[in-house]
Amino acid sequence: MNVSTLLLQLLTGLAYGMLLFMIASGMSIIFGLMNVVNMTHGTFFALGAYLAYTFTSQHFGFWVSLILSVIVVGGIGLFIERVLLAPVYGSHDKEVLMTFGLMFIIADLMKWMWGSNPLTLGVPPILNFSISMGPVMFPSYRLFVIIIGILLAFVLWYMENHTQTGAIIRAGVDDRTMLGALGINVKFVFASVFVFGAALAAFGGVLAGPILSLYNGMDIEVLILSLVIVVIGGLGTWKGTFIAAILIGLIESMGQVYFPSVSMALIFIFMIAILIVKPTGLFGREVGA
Repeated sequence: MNVSTLLLQLLTGLAYGMLLFMIASGMSIIFGLMNVVNMTHGTFFALGAYLAYTFTSQHFGFWVSLILSVIVVGGIGLFIERVLLAPVYGSHDKEVLMTFGLMFIIADLMKWMWGSNPLTLGVPPILNFSISMGPVMFPSYRLFVIIIGILLAFVLWYMENHTQTGAIIRAGVDDRTMLGALGINVKFVFASVFVFGAALAAFGGVLAGPILSLYNGMDIEVLILSLVIVVIGGLGTWKGTFIAAILIGLIESMGQVYFPSVSMALIFIFMIAILIVKPTGLFGREVGA
């Protein structure tokens, strides 16, 4: 095995894992707190990338396009949560059907607006160069994505352990009924968490644009991988999501090079192996009766 190729794929897998972490962490928090399997989460990822493409094509800079895309997708997430999801809370069948239908509606709208041909979101000029890392040259933009993912993990850790917001979210994951009894506005918490998850998915989508390109079906592919990551990491835990996203990113990257015909199967084999050993996921907890 070539050392340069191995190192390059490790770094590439780590960058891809950080992108997956950005979307899966929001999905995990929404799932853990709100008990909602949000099938539109991959759509937020794709929508953020496509909106950034539109903004950059209108001569907005990459960073301005990033901010605008996150704000727009966050607003769409707020509308979906308050107007469409809130009335069906408590009915898992209706929640899944609602978000599943929205996923296809928005996907068709994206196809109508941006077409079926793959599109490319340009790398911001300030990061359009490569860095020497031992025997390989690695794109600085991908290194930037890795750093952003690690910083996000630190921010989530700090929020969870050192802020009142983190305490409220932890309490909501454990017992949202008691959270309401303590005088916390549960509706506001739900809406805020959903918007945060949607915005985080859009943020990951914009950053993924220069790496993955934009194409029809990217929302479903990312959704499937995010569900796998949430299951492997454990329900409602960003720590498990972080570790699982890195592992899946590495397996996907290595598999594409060394086992291309079974690269996707390797991910599901790994998930099955984890669930056999620990059914609650890497950092999940047993739930009482």
